[in-house]
Amino acid sequence: MREHYGKCFKCLLKPDATGRARRYWCQRLSQVARTKAVNACNEGLIQFDIRSVTRQLRQHIASSPLASLAALPSRIATVGRYNASTLTQSVRWLVRSREHTNFTYDLEPLNREHLAWFIASVTDRPVDDVRGFMLELEHDGELRELVRDTTEMSARRGLADPVARWHKRLGWYAIIRAVQPRHVVETGTDKGLGSLVLASALIRNGSGRLTTIDINSSAGYLIRGRYADVVDVRVGDSLPILAAVNEVDVFLHDSLHTFDHETREYRAVAPRLADGGLVLSDNAHATPALPQWAEQTGRRFAYWQERPADHWYSGGGIGVAWSIGKWR
Repeated sequence: MREHYGKCFKCLLKPDATGRARRYWCQRLSQVARTKAVNACNEGLIQFDIRSVTRQLRQHIASSPLASLAALPSRIATVGRYNASTLTQSVRWLVRSREHTNFTYDLEPLNREHLAWFIASVTDRPVDDVRGFMLELEHDGELRELVRDTTEMSARRGLADPVARWHKRLGWYAIIRAVQPRHVVETGTDKGLGSLVLASALIRNGSGRLTTIDINSSAGYLIRGRYADVVDVRVGDSLPILAAVNEVDVFLHDSLHTFDHETREYRAVAPRLADGGLVLSDNAHATPALPQWAEQTGRRFAYWQERPADHWYSGGGIGVAWSIGKWR
């Protein structure tokens, strides 16, 4: 009898049991039989795993029209956790940071490792060399002190953080160290943090100069000391300046991030590029200008995306276009 009731009870519990089978057993079981089955279950004579039943019920619901409605509480909880984390980071940033644009932050450890491999692939250098280059910048106490002291003395100190956080500029530094260029050109100087990073790499290399271009006459206020000795700051429209610069080994676009302006800068600098020269785009996620230009000019293109650590901003990225040349 126990075995018979067990089979009937399990049949009724199965979520995939047909309606016909359910009706059959409901008709077959008399009130006395059903009462005995319930009593037997209560007495522990019929054993079933509640986790298995729950799992079967979830599977049944997942394939039913109620699936999206049943999943709504879980989806709300997931979105809530994400937004709560972002809100916490946003409030912390509003309290602690002075920045209003060109945000700075550290990278997540795995993202930093991905950056090292990205640069190793583009420059054809061992990844351990690239990791070493990145560590050079991170451990450069002199450069950090310069950023802190110059920021605090600047008239724009209310809009800039004195703490140096390099984020994707770690990649800029490592690229310059890896390819040893004679001439680097950057558009979009802003306060000059990126220019300092590029200049520091050139100084480590022992040779090379940086030309940095910005339309704002107050740009580049961080460029001081021995770093200024290898930097030429040019003020004005980038397009005519690019058309007249000396041969360029590495070009970095970091000015107005619109498709039209970015494309015009690439076209302006193209005749000045050295054989095998690298073309970089900061915030390459903003437009498809660089990959399209790379395809039109027969170059290769690669992209790496930032993952900021403990910051509300989702991050930008580095785009690189290059042709087969002396770097490879």
